Amino acid sequence: MSATTRSLHVSLVAIPEAVISTLSGIYDVLGAFRMFGRTEPSLPHEPPFMIEIVAAERGSVALASGIPVEARRAVSEVKATDIIIVPSILLGTDGWTPGRYPEIVDWARRRHAEGALLCSACSGVFLLAETGLFDGQQTTVHWSYANAFAHVFPRVPLRPDRVLVVSGEREELVTSGASMTWHDLVLYLIARHVGATAAQTLARLFALQWHHDGLAPYIVFQGREDHGDAAVADAQSWLSTHFAVASPVEEMVRRSGLAERTFKRRFTKATGFAPIDYVQRLRIEDAKRRLERTDAPADEISWRVGYEDAAFFRRLFKRVTGMTPGVYRRRFQVPAFARSNKK
Repeated sequence: MSATTRSLHVSLVAIPEAVISTLSGIYDVLGAFRMFGRTEPSLPHEPPFMIEIVAAERGSVALASGIPVEARRAVSEVKATDIIIVPSILLGTDGWTPGRYPEIVDWARRRHAEGALLCSACSGVFLLAETGLFDGQQTTVHWSYANAFAHVFPRVPLRPDRVLVVSGEREELVTSGASMTWHDLVLYLIARHVGATAAQTLARLFALQWHHDGLAPYIVFQGREDHGDAAVADAQSWLSTHFAVASPVEEMVRRSGLAERTFKRRFTKATGFAPIDYVQRLRIEDAKRRLERTDAPADEISWRVGYEDAAFFRRLFKRVTGMTPGVYRRRFQVPAFARSNKK
């Protein structure tokens, strides 16, 4: 991709639910050309991005943490922009209620029609999805918000395991997944509009990282519990502390009092997982915690979570997380100096 020939206008949207660390991080990295453009030969001398914080109204906006940021202009005053970015937002217990910011949604839809990219970091896609432009377009969001998002926007295909998803006819819909994948979002925008060398230079200067392994290793399995099937809920409750026993599926069937086929059908319908797959997810999740917090050998962990065949455990672990137990431990184990007796 060729370097940009003019400064691109970036509208960074501030709403009260926005997370300040994501907003300020995006602002600082895209604006870093002003700091380093004169000292780093691999960066353009003139800033390729002109970043502006905008909001529903001009003035101070208290974000989710209570810390205020200053919006230089209301979106109604921004008649042209090249890139719109909505940073991570914090959802409350009631989830996301559409219609809170109609002026921002309408403005984003109009600017998109004029050629602007619509970008979200993590959960910022909740706001952008109200435009309807993401319907039928693959999208990612923080994995813990995936069910809430699917409930509000059922027409948007979700890939919460993906770090970055670029969709649309013009590749103009860009979403990043969990939390710190805003690194990948800003590095992608820099590589796309300025060049790969500039992206790598800023990645090095800020110690940013591309999440090459995807988000599967980060996802914490949480079985669905809002299905209303009492027999399945009882089985899930029992399984949460007995997943390592021998033949857990057979024991769940026995405890339920249902015919085996009926139980398995109801369990799969209620949770989205066949019983054996659900058991495997619980076992792998426990294995992840043991790899993170202990020095126990993988073979011992395999046995403790319910697998006598350590080779099978290793294959399953890699299939679920995308990496071997050894690689996972090197990536995620809590450093010895940070460990304590508390688990």
